Amino acid sequence: ESRGLGDGYKRQLFNQMTGSNQHVGNFPGVTVDQKMGKFTTASVDGTVVDLPGIYSLRPYTNEEIVTRDFLLKEKPDGIINIVDATNIERNLYLTLQLIEMRIPMVLALNMMDEVRNNGGSINVKEMSRLLGIPIIPISAIRNEGVEDLIHTACEVAENKQYPKVYDFCTPGPVHRCIHGLYHQLEDHASRIGMNGRFAAVKVIEGDQDIIRQLKLSENELEMLEVFQKFNEREQLKLIGKLEELYRQKQIKENQKTVAIKIARSSDGKFRKTELTAEELERIENLPEDTDF
Repeated sequence: ESRGLGDGYKRQLFNQMTGSNQHVGNFPGVTVDQKMGKFTTASVDGTVVDLPGIYSLRPYTNEEIVTRDFLLKEKPDGIINIVDATNIERNLYLTLQLIEMRIPMVLALNMMDEVRNNGGSINVKEMSRLLGIPIIPISAIRNEGVEDLIHTACEVAENKQYPKVYDFCTPGPVHRCIHGLYHQLEDHASRIGMNGRFAAVKVIEGDQDIIRQLKLSENELEMLEVFQKFNEREQLKLIGKLEELYRQKQIKENQKTVAIKIARSSDGKFRKTELTAEELERIENLPEDTDF
């Protein structure tokens, strides 16, 4: 199954994999195109579905809903996750969400030719180790690495090669919250073919669609409120920390701005002098609405 970002490059890869063996329709209930195609290798005849390019599995847009519903309900044999090598950070959020779904996956690191042309390099082997999934460098526009990608994707799907790493939490309250809820939801998630950790994270996020699918009892729903309130408190703490960091940064910037003052000397000329620590402290403690 093919999915990823950068619709132009994704379309090129889809065309290279399927040639003229394509069919275009609509996903059920929405006006989002569904492109399907056949491909053949020496050992496999397969079907590839071109899902909409998205940045997250949060169900806010039609594209996100279509992609998530397909992955949850159709249960594909594997995923090709296309990532822009020139902007990896932007794509990693979705990649981690896909890993949590525990579906065999290969990451196609696209636009590697541009990375090289700009004098850059990526340690693909180390990145693969950290994420626990195979990574194949490609250039869809130049048809580089595509054959290797198809071979690896088929191998991963046939052997049911699941991501080796799926818990990226650092020790702490959120980590304990996810794991505690995971054990409570594991049976419900397993019943509908959903990964327990993915379900736990979505429930903590307040994802009503996932909560409905799990069909929890009243007691379990009450328990969820405790976890969700805990998560809200942790988020507020994090927001507070971020606001404090931002405040400190602003203070430093303000100090740079006001650290120089203009003073008239005895000869009538203006000279720049640095503010004293005491003067800086007085400025920092002025009310926010002070009019200078």
